Amino acid sequence: MALATVNLTFEDDLIKQIDYFASNQSLTRTDLIYNSVKMYINRKQKLLELYAYGEQVAAENGFTEEDILEEIKKYRNGQ
Repeated sequence: MALATVNLTFEDDLIKQIDYFASNQSLTRTDLIYNSVKMYINRKQKLLELYAYGEQVAAENGFTEEDILEEIKKYRNGQ
C-alpha cells in the first residue's frame, strides 16, 4: 500500500480535542485522524449503498417518495 503525506490545518480547539481523544485511546494524532477518516468514508459509503438500494426497491415497486413518507407516518403512529 502506497502512502502519501497530507498536511492539514485545524483550529486550536479542534487540535486539543484530537490530542485528548488520541491520548485516551493510546493513539497518535495521525492514527486518530487516519482511523476517523476511514470510519467516515465507510459510513458514508454504506449510507450511499442503502439509499441506492431503497431507490431501486421503490422503482421496482412503483413507490413514490410520498408513499414512503406516508408509510413512515403510519408506522410511527402504531398503525
